[in-house]
Amino acid sequence: MPFDVRVARMTASALQTMATKTRTKCTAPEDPNLAHPAGRSRRQKKADQVRLALFDAAARVVGKHGYAGASVARITSLAGVAQGTFYNYFASRQDLLDQLLPAMGEEMLAHIAAAVTGETDELAREERRFRAFFDFLRKRPAFLRILNEAELFAPRGFRRHFDNIAADYRRALERAQGRGALPGFAADEIEPLVILLMAARSYTSLRYAYGTGGRVKPPPESLIRAYMKLLRHGLKGCPA
Repeated sequence: MPFDVRVARMTASALQTMATKTRTKCTAPEDPNLAHPAGRSRRQKKADQVRLALFDAAARVVGKHGYAGASVARITSLAGVAQGTFYNYFASRQDLLDQLLPAMGEEMLAHIAAAVTGETDELAREERRFRAFFDFLRKRPAFLRILNEAELFAPRGFRRHFDNIAADYRRALERAQGRGALPGFAADEIEPLVILLMAARSYTSLRYAYGTGGRVKPPPESLIRAYMKLLRHGLKGCPA
């Protein structure tokens, strides 16, 4: 499926978080000339910038060429670093690809969390989550390709991303229960509910997110209405 070359850059804050969490042991040898703390700080800042540039380049390359076309040469060329430098930050090409989807997932979670801030009604919060998910796809058109190909080309990253999203969603609904929302659900029904809601996002995005030329478009209001009717009234679609 074609993707616009204008793949949006991932935000530095989300990538910085991922870079900190997933920093590998394959770092460059300590420079004895940087024994002063200020020197180490400057060196670490430069290293973080290079790491972020590699993440960003990988996202754009996979968004345009897919995982199969995401060579180290393409990624480093786009990032503006030497191929040898790549291995100071990642153990292998696969190591980077396995970290890519979880990094974008963290950005998506932050985007959705910002969208629901201040809303206390749980159904209204879910509508905001659903809309924010589609809004994120418009901002990061590479995400769907990175997600949809990951199960085959980056299975570790795919599983990590799935677990991260499910755990975050579950915590959100458990907090909602703690506030008295979702009274009809038992504690052991929250996880199945999470998976059902995640599945809805997955398949509705496949059907409704793409416009002509591979561009991501906003969801139709009919989708939002149908989704919210299902949540409010079940398959009856209206109050009993």
